[in-house]
Amino acid sequence: MAQKDDRKRLGKKHRQAATRPKKGRAPKSTPTTGAVDPRKRKVISTAAAKKAAAKRISRRSPEFESKKTIATGEKPTHRTKAAMDGAPGRGGKEARPADGIVGRQTPRSANVAGRERLIEDDWRDVEAIAAGFSVETGVAAEAADLPLIAVCGRPNVGKSTLFNRLTGSRRSIVGDEPGITRDRIYGEIEWMGRDARIVDTGGVIPDDEALIPSEIFRQAQVALEEADAIVMVVDGRTELASPDLELARLLLRGGKPVFLAVNKMDTDALLAGAENFRRLGFRNVMPISAEHGSGIGDLLDAVFEVLPEEGEHEPEAVMLTTDNELEEDEDGPDFSPEPLQHESDAAPVKVRRLRSHGEYDNKETKVAIIGRPNVGKSTLLNALTGTDRAIVSPIAGTTRDAVDEVVERGGHNFRFVDTAGIRRKGKTKLMAEKLSVIMARKHLEAADVSLLVIDAGEGVAAADANIGGYAHESGRSVIIVINKWDLMTKVGPDGMRLFDGKPPADQKIYEQDVRDKLKYLDYAPLLFISAADGKNIESVFKKVELVSRERRKRVTTGQMNRFLEKVDFQKASVPMNKRVRIYYMTQAAVAPPTFVLFTDKDVKLHFSFERFLGNQIRENFGFIGSPIWFKVKARNKKKTE
Repeated sequence: MAQKDDRKRLGKKHRQAATRPKKGRAPKSTPTTGAVDPRKRKVISTAAAKKAAAKRISRRSPEFESKKTIATGEKPTHRTKAAMDGAPGRGGKEARPADGIVGRQTPRSANVAGRERLIEDDWRDVEAIAAGFSVETGVAAEAADLPLIAVCGRPNVGKSTLFNRLTGSRRSIVGDEPGITRDRIYGEIEWMGRDARIVDTGGVIPDDEALIPSEIFRQAQVALEEADAIVMVVDGRTELASPDLELARLLLRGGKPVFLAVNKMDTDALLAGAENFRRLGFRNVMPISAEHGSGIGDLLDAVFEVLPEEGEHEPEAVMLTTDNELEEDEDGPDFSPEPLQHESDAAPVKVRRLRSHGEYDNKETKVAIIGRPNVGKSTLLNALTGTDRAIVSPIAGTTRDAVDEVVERGGHNFRFVDTAGIRRKGKTKLMAEKLSVIMARKHLEAADVSLLVIDAGEGVAAADANIGGYAHESGRSVIIVINKWDLMTKVGPDGMRLFDGKPPADQKIYEQDVRDKLKYLDYAPLLFISAADGKNIESVFKKVELVSRERRKRVTTGQMNRFLEKVDFQKASVPMNKRVRIYYMTQAAVAPPTFVLFTDKDVKLHFSFERFLGNQIRENFGFIGSPIWFKVKARNKKKTE
């Protein structure tokens, strides 16, 4: 009775629905009148719905991927009905419908493990390539008066390969992809008893007005202006392009000695083709092969003939003696002037004495600027150096090669190294991007201090915590830098932030949030800066000076023994089977500070005990910004009778 009442209530709509076909094809006949048959209208809507559903199918879905040929290196095999029903497949394993479909992530699917294996194998190959690259950064500060050779040319002609060949190291990232090098990369070369500097520039396209190509051209112009000789590189296996002609006109107007290096002349049959490039207007045309090293000697002979004589070098570093150890431990670095040995009337030279696993004079502190892409690392480098040393753009991943610059403050040189943004393995596709990520970690491991740059607007992300973990595990001193703080505090007339309309951030609350997310870096100082506006930049130098001095601090064995007598180890929450008795401890090394514990048992220290002991050491001796390492050395108990 209720169903009949419902049908009556539907009325005309119910009667029309009853006349529509539920199954089968659409009727072939078409209405002759202006009105549309309800049955035809139903068929039209169904077809449109099918098309819309087909568009909604994901490109990574089984329906889409099953139509594609799976590139696994083997011949594609057709899936039989038995395999679809779960029958045992090849190798005695159960065939699953989702196995072998790219993008289908199902539990225990061989495809998921296969993709991860391919990614790991790919990165393993890239790491093998990166093992041959050098982490030497630029040239020493005392070599700034050497003559400079600039290498320029359009993209993908072999400039970086020639730079690596001349410097004798793999400093610049080399690959088949054009436009890998973007910033200026400096190096040092020696030929026939003479030294010179060399700079590798990015591929120059003078007419390109895009952001990154125009910035590459601007960086190349800076190198060309300060160079004493220029080497223009062209590809000898291709025809001359418009960037070659435009760059040649610019160099001819410059008035500096220019040498045209026709690269990729790998065989004798190709040497005659180098004469075709004389139409560029250069007198010195030399066929070379940067990959194989042929013709490099003739090129260097010609270049060094026109270079000016280099200036005098500063005296070599003076070795530390045991008499300086006490002064170094108690007072830190010594900036007292010392007279030169050979010239008594010369000006005094400031010598900075530091110690790191050995005794030597360290004239500079290497600081690596690390972080995620597009957090302001290159802007920070420019703010610290006071120049436009690195290319800055809103495009993530602009920096490829590590860019370094030396800044002198208070008689000490700071070498700041701007590294590429470190991303997850799955987010990097190109070979150059993968190499830049690996080289960023290598430059971090070669530094003394690391500046972990975090975007204030985005807060601490999981990637920031991973990057900070790299610095912590490698023993680098860490300074957390919160960049773009001006955006968090700049307010409008309504008292709200300009960029998102939220209330201005409180510095103490923000710092507590950072500390909660980066608990393992509780020893790292935290700075709030604005690299774009240059605010609080001076505090970065002060913190780097403090942290670099603290990481090389040495505590005597007597001080450590007196410290152990005051420590209440009962407060350490350690399981009973992990408790050890410490007879005495001594500092074995610095940078990072490493302590050797002589204990009664040869067991690995519990992490809570390491944290407790490290906090106690910091309260008494400092070691600001530096991780503390512990090593256990067991000593047999004395037998009591």
